[in-house]
Amino acid sequence: MTLTKNDIVAKVNDLGFTKKKSAEVVESLLEIMKDALAEGEDVLVSGFGKFCIKQKRPRRGRNPATGEALLLDQRKVVTFKCSGKLREAINGDGDQAPVTPHPV
Repeated sequence: MTLTKNDIVAKVNDLGFTKKKSAEVVESLLEIMKDALAEGEDVLVSGFGKFCIKQKRPRRGRNPATGEALLLDQRKVVTFKCSGKLREAINGDGDQAPVTPHPV
């Protein structure tokens, strides 16, 4: 199951805020984070994790319809690195998920 923005608004509403105020708070938070990332700033939420902008280099690709080789432009992507506290909450007390090596 996926937690949606509407689900988050409902959870904020459960804290005693009106539905309208809950939606405004969630929208404002997401807008602040989006603006910071668009300006190239990292977003650090203590105890949760860090959102960062990474620059991807241009790379070779292929048009799947024609098979033509293409050079894809460089681009920026958002990455997320979870905090140790979040990792522990996900994995439980001391239960560490096996580390899977990533291909180089």
